[in-house]
Amino acid sequence: MSSIPSWSEPDRSSADASAISIFRLHTDERCARQISDRLAQRLDPDVSAVGLFEIANGGWSVEAYCFNAAAEAEIRRLFADAAGDAAAEGLTVEPVVSRDWVAAGLAGLSPVDAGRFIVHGRHDRARVAANRISIEIEAALAFGTGHHGTTRGCLIACDRLLRRQRPRRILDLGTGSGVLAIAAAKACRRGVLASDIDAVAVTAAKANARANAAHPMVEVIIASGLTASRFRCRAPFDLIFANILLRTLQRLAPPLSPLVSAGARLVLSGLLPLHENAALAAFRAHGFTLERRIRLEGWVTLILKHSRQRPTRPAKGPSPRPVRRTWWSPRIHKILAAVAPARVMPQT
Repeated sequence: MSSIPSWSEPDRSSADASAISIFRLHTDERCARQISDRLAQRLDPDVSAVGLFEIANGGWSVEAYCFNAAAEAEIRRLFADAAGDAAAEGLTVEPVVSRDWVAAGLAGLSPVDAGRFIVHGRHDRARVAANRISIEIEAALAFGTGHHGTTRGCLIACDRLLRRQRPRRILDLGTGSGVLAIAAAKACRRGVLASDIDAVAVTAAKANARANAAHPMVEVIIASGLTASRFRCRAPFDLIFANILLRTLQRLAPPLSPLVSAGARLVLSGLLPLHENAALAAFRAHGFTLERRIRLEGWVTLILKHSRQRPTRPAKGPSPRPVRRTWWSPRIHKILAAVAPARVMPQT
C-alpha cells in the first residue's frame, strides 16, 4: 500500500487516545483528492488530521482522524458536501483503541541470532539461553539492533574470527549503538575502541555498554575519520569493524593501514553487492586481501586480512670495530711495505 503525503497534522500531545475517532471513505482517485483537499482546508488542525491513501484494489481511501467529539458532526457534513450524499453513505466511523505503541513496537522486534551472539531488547531478556552471549540493545535513534543484514553479517564474521584468534586491540568505526564493540568485548574480554561522528550515537553506545556490563572494556569517542590521537595511542589494531557506506570506507582505507598490525583482520559492511569490487580495490591498494565474504539479506560483509609485514629490528650484539687507518709519508710507506706488505694498507 502506498500513501500520498497529504496530512494536516494536529498537536496530539494532550489528546486522549480513547477519544480519537477515525472516519474512512473508499472512493475513486478524483473524488478522494477532492474530499481530502476540502477537509484539509476546512478542519481545525488542532483537533483533526487528514490522510489520503491508495489501496490494494486500485481504489483510494480518505481518512480523517478526529480528536474532539464536538468536531465529528462537522466532519460528517464535509464528507457529504465533497462527495455527495450518496457517496457519503459509505462513510465508516470507528474509535481508535488506546494502545501502548512503544510496547507494541518492541514486541515486534524478535531476538536476532548471529553465531554465539543473540541481540535482544529488554522485553526478551528472560528468553536468552545461558550458553549464549547476550547483547541487550533497545531500539532507538542509533543504528544497530542486529536486525539489519549488515549488522548481523558483522556479528557472524566476529563470531567466526574469534573462534580462531584472540585479538588484543579491537577497533569499531561507526559504532552506532555499539553492538559490535559490545559483542567483541564480551566474547574475548579485551578492550575495544569505538568511534562515531554522531553525538547521539556516542551517547547511546556508552549507555548500551553500561547496560551490558561492558563499559570497563569499551571506550567510545566522537571522531570524524582517523585523525584523533586516541587511534594512534591504542594502535596497532588486530581486529577492525567498519559497518559504514562505501564512500566513507574508501576514504578510510589510506589512514587505516598504518594503524593495523601485521595479519590484522578487517570486517567491512554497509555494502550492496554492486559496491563489493570498489571496496576491495580501495583496500587492496593498502595491503588488504579478501579472506571471506558473507552475503545476507541483499548486503555483503567482507573479511579482509592485512598482509604488510612489520619491519624487524636488528639483533642486539656488539658493534663491529671500526677499521683504523694511519697515514704515513711516501718514504715510510715504501719501507714498511717492503718489510711487512700484508699488514700495510694502501694509502688513499
